[in-house]
Amino acid sequence: MKSTNQSLKPLTTKINDAGNLEIGGCDLISLAEKYGTPLYVLDEETIRNICKDYKNAFKSYPKTKMMYASKALCTMAVSAIAASEGFGFDVVSSGEIYTVYKAGVDMSKVLFNGNNKSFDELTLAIELGVGRISVDNFFELSLLNEIAKSHNKVVDILLRITPGIECHTHEYIQTGHLDSKFGFDLTQIDDAVELILNDYTNLKLHGLHAHIGSQIFETLIYGDEIEILVKELVRLDEKFNITLNEINVGGGLGVKYTNSDVPPSTYEIADIIIKRLKECIEKYGIEPPTLFLEPGRSIISTAGVTLYTLGSSKQVPKGKKYFAVDGGMADNARPSMYRAEYLAQVANKPDYELAQTVTIAGRFCESGDILINNITLPELEEGDILCVYNTGAYNYSMASNYNRVQKPAMVLVNNSQSDIIIKRETLEDLISHDVIPDRLKNK
Repeated sequence: MKSTNQSLKPLTTKINDAGNLEIGGCDLISLAEKYGTPLYVLDEETIRNICKDYKNAFKSYPKTKMMYASKALCTMAVSAIAASEGFGFDVVSSGEIYTVYKAGVDMSKVLFNGNNKSFDELTLAIELGVGRISVDNFFELSLLNEIAKSHNKVVDILLRITPGIECHTHEYIQTGHLDSKFGFDLTQIDDAVELILNDYTNLKLHGLHAHIGSQIFETLIYGDEIEILVKELVRLDEKFNITLNEINVGGGLGVKYTNSDVPPSTYEIADIIIKRLKECIEKYGIEPPTLFLEPGRSIISTAGVTLYTLGSSKQVPKGKKYFAVDGGMADNARPSMYRAEYLAQVANKPDYELAQTVTIAGRFCESGDILINNITLPELEEGDILCVYNTGAYNYSMASNYNRVQKPAMVLVNNSQSDIIIKRETLEDLISHDVIPDRLKNK
């Protein structure tokens, strides 16, 4: 069965009567005029449909808990939407913890993840009642136990492990192979469990957590991950007489960035995971564990587009034709970091004849600031609005103030209504944390 993560564009994308692209019932040219560009646009209907896809795909295994991976895009509005769809949250910093908290999320449904959590972050997590902390290393075990003891609390934890699974994705977003900065090696698990049982009495272990990577198109590796996690639960029970009843398989399901991408459906992934899990339950004779999943990119990516205004152009003699936009690597770092590829349309010329192959360049002072190489578009002119698809995940999350440029606004569209959910930074916002020492001030 097809799922929304396999779509290239938001579900509500169409050409309206004015001949412009429309998303969520909102004319993209009107949005650009009203809010300015660059502009992040999120389609609420697409987000909710993807959430429902996940819930429906895993409904045959009732002990499934969906956790939205906030690092993909963490705003209060997105958090409120995900919570209303019954999702918990995977967070990786005090900023993400505080954002979901201020959005009114039930903090017992939050998992705190990450490989170098600070004293202050762990303290905040405990004080705000985060439901689970996924412990990444021996240092963190000790630190967390001390903080929990000082608060006179027992903290519920998972152990993050590296399952030794290589997935075929960009090397920077592989996380499950043995040589990884994340998690306990399989040979270290016993030592960690012994410490928890004998020394770290303010920690209560509930299960194991693994994450094999991001933007994954393979399917069978999820089944392999399930087998490894369940085998470890059984082995730990036999050795330590400890019953662990939770496994977290992370996220990583890929999405469609270009026409050549063919990501698997959430339903296909669910079938593989559930089938393998039920086989393992029968094979090892265990009670069905609670299954946690952490989709992030596949929840939010397809729902988002970015609008840019075209500016200058340059024809290289006997070479490329460049068109520059008013954004670039500061609002979308993925092309320069991962050589990520995107599809785009001209929002005010969506049905015009495709007439030229051009390269879309960013406005930042880096030769590598290229958003899209060699894309075929209609004849372009200054002032046209370019709509780049599938920018919901990791674009705003990784945005910077490089070249001292303000971060864009973000709007949520639904049923012909648009609402600001992230205000555009002003010049005053940009300097609001700058301080000039008295000795440098003009006397």
